[in-house]
Amino acid sequence: MAVHLYTLCWNEADMLGFFFRHYDPWVDRYVVYDDGSTDGSLDILRAHPRVELRRFERTVADSFVLSQKNLQNETWKESRGSADWVVITALDELLEVKGAVNADYLAASARGGVTLIPAIGYQMVSEDYPRPHETLSRARTLGAPFALMNKLSIFNPDAVRETGFDEGRHRARPAGDLRYPPRDELMLLHYKYLNFERTLQRQQSQQQGLGTTDVAKGFGSHYHWSTQQLRADWDGFRARAVDVGATGFRPWENFQGPRWWHPEEMPPPAPKRGRGWREKLGLGRRAGK
Repeated sequence: MAVHLYTLCWNEADMLGFFFRHYDPWVDRYVVYDDGSTDGSLDILRAHPRVELRRFERTVADSFVLSQKNLQNETWKESRGSADWVVITALDELLEVKGAVNADYLAASARGGVTLIPAIGYQMVSEDYPRPHETLSRARTLGAPFALMNKLSIFNPDAVRETGFDEGRHRARPAGDLRYPPRDELMLLHYKYLNFERTLQRQQSQQQGLGTTDVAKGFGSHYHWSTQQLRADWDGFRARAVDVGATGFRPWENFQGPRWWHPEEMPPPAPKRGRGWREKLGLGRRAGK
């Protein structure tokens, strides 16, 4: 079984070890687009034998978010005919199947005729930054259900014709031979909130990458949050956090919130009043990618 993974990088040297530790057991090929990293990320990526490093190009000159959207909707198509599954993810998103080995789960899904596997999202929260050799999905398991992180991240590139990702991959409108798993066992563990001060500094740095269109449309508005705004959001997630690693935890039963692949759960479209993309999805003003 061949699995190809596509992702973007910008100054992620402190996350790459956790990322590869999680995905190396079941990913055969990584294609990483770098957006001008200066923190040592490039050296780490070049040293990994399965990484193909490419430069991220802004196809929409004044928008990082729209350029990223274009890339994520197209780059995986090169894996048609050579991969059984492709993974589209971010470097702080770890995909985990509860109670199963990821590779075994994908093999069983393929045998069962499944062609795409959406993931239930959790915002993981840790006050201290993990030690370098930790396995995050085992050591840092407190996270709050987060509908904004319900993403299409794994699918069969020969069966799916188009992914139809929205900005940030927070929703998809896939086309093709679409066969979902019988229940939602795959989790997307979003390890963004690792140490408050680090998160605040990173968000402030990420402002620099936004284009004029991103700012005008409200993309990445959380990068402009004050310390108080981030702290309120952080504390809200921490108050709702559950232990996704607990014995007997069942994400398909635990998760409360809309899932775009269950249209009956989705709120009606918000009116167009120049509001940010979180409101347009009916998910409120919470921090996302």
